[in-house]
Amino acid sequence: MGFSVALSFQNLAYCFIGVTLGTAIGVLPGIGPLATISMLLPITFYLDPTPAIIMLAGVYYGSEYGGSTASILLNLPGGASSAVTCLDGYPMSKQGRAGVALSITAIASFIGGSLGIVVLIALSPAIVAVAFAFGAAEYFAAMVFALIALSLMTGGSPLKSLAMVGVGLLIGLVGTDVISGANRYMYGIPELSDGINVAAVTMGLFGITEVIASIRNADTGGAKQKIPLRAMVPTRDDIKRSVWPTLRGFGVGSAIGPLPGLGATVASFMSYALEKRVAKDPSRFGKGAIEGVAGPESANNAAAQTAFIPVLTMGIPATASTAVMLSALMMQGINPGPRLMTEHADLFWGVIASFWVGNVMLLILNLPMIGLWVRLLSIPYRLLYPVILVLICVGAYSVKFQLLDVWLVLGIGALGYAMRLLDFEPTPMLIGFILGPMLEENFRRAMLSAFGDPMEILMRPISGTLLVLSAIMLLLTFWTAIKQPAVKPPVLREE
Repeated sequence: MGFSVALSFQNLAYCFIGVTLGTAIGVLPGIGPLATISMLLPITFYLDPTPAIIMLAGVYYGSEYGGSTASILLNLPGGASSAVTCLDGYPMSKQGRAGVALSITAIASFIGGSLGIVVLIALSPAIVAVAFAFGAAEYFAAMVFALIALSLMTGGSPLKSLAMVGVGLLIGLVGTDVISGANRYMYGIPELSDGINVAAVTMGLFGITEVIASIRNADTGGAKQKIPLRAMVPTRDDIKRSVWPTLRGFGVGSAIGPLPGLGATVASFMSYALEKRVAKDPSRFGKGAIEGVAGPESANNAAAQTAFIPVLTMGIPATASTAVMLSALMMQGINPGPRLMTEHADLFWGVIASFWVGNVMLLILNLPMIGLWVRLLSIPYRLLYPVILVLICVGAYSVKFQLLDVWLVLGIGALGYAMRLLDFEPTPMLIGFILGPMLEENFRRAMLSAFGDPMEILMRPISGTLLVLSAIMLLLTFWTAIKQPAVKPPVLREE
């Protein structure tokens, strides 16, 4: 069923648009997949749910392919998950082996992504079967656990991340209460009765903020290298050295991808660390070791695919990008979760099958068309950003055709940039905003079932365990913050 849906002309076209756009924004340092998906969100209003999600997902995993190009040619990662590729990809480029690095990247990405899809197909039915046993209390506890885990894993100060979750939850409460009908935080503005538009929040928080931050950076100066196809043919030794790192990268990416808050960036860094640890001569790393390119690129693509497991099966996002795609589904009136597989089987399996179709397209796009992507790097940013700003404002207005959303997107963008200057991570705020209404709904349903007794939720095995684990995470976070106030963990910006 999945391939019959994915191979329809319409879905093939949107898959192609998604992966091509994803590759392009992955190649261009600055505008990442999250900002692009946010900007595309208003367009999905006018599409059927299946092609809309296929296109957004194509942007997401397509950027993982494209992000390595700038890393290898310019030592400037297109995205956070490609940053580790700079370590050995750029030295290979300096040695005149950029073509080999790019071809190994494309092949490892394809293998990692394809095997990640197999894991996604294999695990989804089992997780759905477990999720059917969940009630409102278990969903509430799972969302609390995911919110805390996501906020602690996204980098930066854990306490600041938790504060951002709170801000996101509060913003998610704006509008009319669906149960009591009371107006909440509307301040007399009737346009807010349906709540703050998720497109305005995501485009402002990531699109506007990214543009402001990137304007301050100098132009790349353009890539000067020309990569003929014959220079992309790896030697037998290159292939031999890449096979096991690619497979190990797939294993690391598949294990990390579904976990809340980790994502492709952590998977690529862990894969690099693993390759360095198992290498017979670790001193080669950082000087052009092809294992340091193959492993991380396989890992970040496997993680990008398996990150969809919790989204499609339980309706809980593992990364900020999948959270935006979750909101795209919800705006279409579809509730992601275990019933998605049965009630919208064509969408569920069609989207998964499109992942493999998209990976084949990316392999074709990234090998023969590498010259086009290299030329793309020569476009000055000062020409791109005014166009992007206009598109964001038009996109925000087109959702409900109200000027308030344009002011909201600009205001949230300015707020997002201020948060970035103060080292506040925007991702926990977005996750809190998206999960907030579902968290509230499940909590209310759970309390109604328990006749107002919160101990009933704690006494249930699954919800009780998840809430206890959440409490332990919080206590450890506060304890660490008190004991080591001067330690500042490195920031790993997702995607």
